[in-house]
Amino acid sequence: MRDYRLCAVAAAAWSGALIGHGKAHWAFAAAGVLLILLACSRRWTAAVVLGMSLSTGAWLGALHSGGGPTPLRELAAAHAQVRVVATIAAAPHAVVGRYAARWVMPVEFRSVEGRGTAFDLVAEGLISGAESWSQVKAGSLIEASGQISESGDGPILSVSVPPAVLASPGPWRRAAEGVRGSIRRSVASAPEEPRALLPALVDGERTSLSPQVVADFRTTGLTHLAAVSGTNAAITIGFVVILARRCGVRGRGLTLAGGLAVVAFVGVAGPEPSVLRAAVMGSIGLIGMADRDRGLRALGGAVLALVLFQTSLAWTWGFALSVAATAGILIVGPDWRDGLMRWLPRPVAEAIAVPAAAQLACTPLVAAISGQVSLVAVAANIAAEPAVAPATILGLLAGLTGLVLPPVGAGIGSVACVFASWILWVAHHGADFPRAAIGWGTGALAIGCLVVLTWLVAALSPRLLRRRWIGVVVALVSVMVLTIRIPVLGWPPDGWVLVACDVGQGDGLVLRTGDGEAVVIDTGPDPTLIDTCLTHLRIKHVRLLALTHFHADHVNGIAGVFRGRQVDAIWTTRLQDPPGGVRVVDEAVGHVPEMAAAGGHAEFGDVRLDVLWPLPDAATAGPGDGSTANESSVVMLVHAAGISLLLTGDLQPEGQAALAARVPGLHVDVLKVPHHGSRYQDGPWLQSLGAAVAIISVGAGNDYGHPARSTLDLLSRSGARVVRTDESGEVAVVVRQGKPEALCRTC
Repeated sequence: MRDYRLCAVAAAAWSGALIGHGKAHWAFAAAGVLLILLACSRRWTAAVVLGMSLSTGAWLGALHSGGGPTPLRELAAAHAQVRVVATIAAAPHAVVGRYAARWVMPVEFRSVEGRGTAFDLVAEGLISGAESWSQVKAGSLIEASGQISESGDGPILSVSVPPAVLASPGPWRRAAEGVRGSIRRSVASAPEEPRALLPALVDGERTSLSPQVVADFRTTGLTHLAAVSGTNAAITIGFVVILARRCGVRGRGLTLAGGLAVVAFVGVAGPEPSVLRAAVMGSIGLIGMADRDRGLRALGGAVLALVLFQTSLAWTWGFALSVAATAGILIVGPDWRDGLMRWLPRPVAEAIAVPAAAQLACTPLVAAISGQVSLVAVAANIAAEPAVAPATILGLLAGLTGLVLPPVGAGIGSVACVFASWILWVAHHGADFPRAAIGWGTGALAIGCLVVLTWLVAALSPRLLRRRWIGVVVALVSVMVLTIRIPVLGWPPDGWVLVACDVGQGDGLVLRTGDGEAVVIDTGPDPTLIDTCLTHLRIKHVRLLALTHFHADHVNGIAGVFRGRQVDAIWTTRLQDPPGGVRVVDEAVGHVPEMAAAGGHAEFGDVRLDVLWPLPDAATAGPGDGSTANESSVVMLVHAAGISLLLTGDLQPEGQAALAARVPGLHVDVLKVPHHGSRYQDGPWLQSLGAAVAIISVGAGNDYGHPARSTLDLLSRSGARVVRTDESGEVAVVVRQGKPEALCRTC
C-alpha cells in the first residue's frame, strides 16, 4: 500500500489556494477535495490535518489575490498613468499582439506613483514594452512610466518608452548570463534551427525558435524540451551525480554533488519560479524512479512547500503540468516499466515507460489548455529521448568550455547540434502525420471524460503490458491511426463552394476550385489548425494562397498549408508590415510573393477572383508596428457556382468607405465580415451589400470582444443569416436552388 498521506495534505493546501484565490479550476479543486475525503475516511487526526491544510491554502490564496481594494488594484482598475520602480524577475519574451510583437516580462513592483499618491510595496506583475525592452536583463532594477491595468496574471504596465535601468543584475546573474552567452556563441556557426534549439534545451532561451518549430513541438508533445522543465533539470542533475560517482564520490558527497548541480542549474537558467519548479520536480523524478515511496513523500512535501511559500504557483498551468508529469512518473511509470521488462531490456522499458507515464498524466491538462490531444506525443518523446540528454549535456559543456577555450567550445557545440537536429527531425516528421493530433473540447464534461479515460488506461495497462503480443498489437494500431487519414463522415458537404476553417481567433478560408484543389485565403495563427481543416477537406493542391495582410492571426499558420501539399502561387498585400508577419511568410515561402492590388484577377475553371483593394499605388512600407495593416487588407470579389462572395480581410471603416466609393452599387450573396465582426464597421455599406449569408471567423472567448453586438444586430437587420466559427466550428457555403446556404459541423 503506497503512502499518499503527504500528497493528500499537499492536495488539500493546493485546492484551498485555488478556492481562496477565486479561480475557476473547480474540476481540479473537486479532485483535491475528493482525495481529502478518501484520506480522511479512517482517521480523525488525518481529517484535522487535511482540514487545516485546506484552510491555510484558502487563506493564502485569498491573501495573495488581494481580495480587498489596494492602492495598486485601484490604479489598475482605473487604467491610470503611473511611474514604477520594479525588479525584472525573468527575461523578456515576445508575445505576438494584434498589430506587432510586444515584449512581456514578469516583474516585482517595489514602488508606484500615480494620481497624486506614492507608496512602496512588494507585488508581482508584468511589464509590456516595445522591442527596446527585449534586451533588458533579468535581475535589473528599472524605472518605467506607462498605463497600468488588470490582467489574468496580475497588474500589467504597458509602456511605450525604453527602460531606465537603475541597477544592473548582481554578480550571480551576470555569471549566469556569461554562460548563456557562451552557449549561444558556441553554436553560432550551426544551421538556423539547431542553433536556436540548443539554448532552449540547456537554459530555456526560446526567443529564436521559429513559429514552425514551436508549432511542431506543440503538436508532437515536445514543448517541454524547449522550456525549462523537470526533464532538463533531471538530465543536468543526473549527469553531475553520475560523474561524481565515477570519480569515487559516495554517501553524503553524492548528495552534496546533487545539491550543487541544482544550484548550478538554477543559476544558469535563472532563479525564477518556473526554473525553481523544474529543479524541484526533476530532483523528485530522479529520487522516485529509485524509490517510489520516497519520491511520493518528496513530491507531496515539495508541492506543499511551494504552495505555502510561493502561493502564486498554485494557479499556473506550468506548475500543474510539472506536478502531473512527476506524479505520472512516480505512480504509473514503475508499474509500466516492470510490465515491459517481462519482454524488453530494462533500459528500453524505462525509455518507453517514463515519457509515456508523464504524457498520460498531463493529457487532460494539455487538452484543457490547447483543445487537442496529441496522438504522436508518446512516440515522439520516445524517439527524441536518446538525443535529449547528449544535446543538453554537450550544450552545457560547450558553454562552460567556451568561456575559457572558445574554439573547443564551438567544437563541442557542433556535436551537440547534431543531436538537436535529430530532435527537430522527430518534431517535424511527427507533426506531418495525418492524425498527429485530434481536437478535444475544453468544457468540464469533455475534460472529465478524458480524466476518466486516463484513469482507466493507467489502471489497466500494467497487466496488459506484461504480454508481448498485446504490446505488438498496440504498436500496430497506433501506427495505423497515425498514418491512415480517416475521413470526417458527412464533411465537407457535397458541392461546397467555400469553407471558413475553425482556426481560433483569426481567418482561414478555403475556396474550392476542383477535386482536391482550392484557393486558400489566410492561414490563421496556428499551422496545425489550418492543416487539420485542409485535411478534412481533402485538399492536396493549393492553386493560390492569398494572404490579406501580415498580422499573426492571418499568416502564422502558413506552414500548415505547405504540409504535404503543392502550392502554386502566393499573393500578399502591398503593405509589408508588421515585420514579424513578413518574416514568418518569408521563412515559409522562401521567395518574394506577388503583391496583389486592385485590378488584379485570377481564374481557376469557373472560379474567378477579382482584387478590389488595396489600390495599385498603396504604400509598401509601414510604421513597423502593424497599426495600419488592417486598412491595407486584400479584398477580393469571388464568382463561383453562380454566386458572388466578398472576402474582406480586416478592412477598417475608412477602407470600407473608400471601397464603397470606388465600387458603387456592389451586391453580393455571401460576405466574410471584416475584422472578425469588430464594432468598427461602415454600417451603411455592410447593409447595402445585401448578403444572404454573413460569415464571422472568430475565436471563442477572445480578448477583443469579437464579434460586437452592434455588428451582429446590424447584419441581422440587413436580413443576413449570421454564422460564426466560434459557435459552429467549420462553416461551409453551398448552393441550393441557385441560392447560398451555410452549413456547419455543429449546427
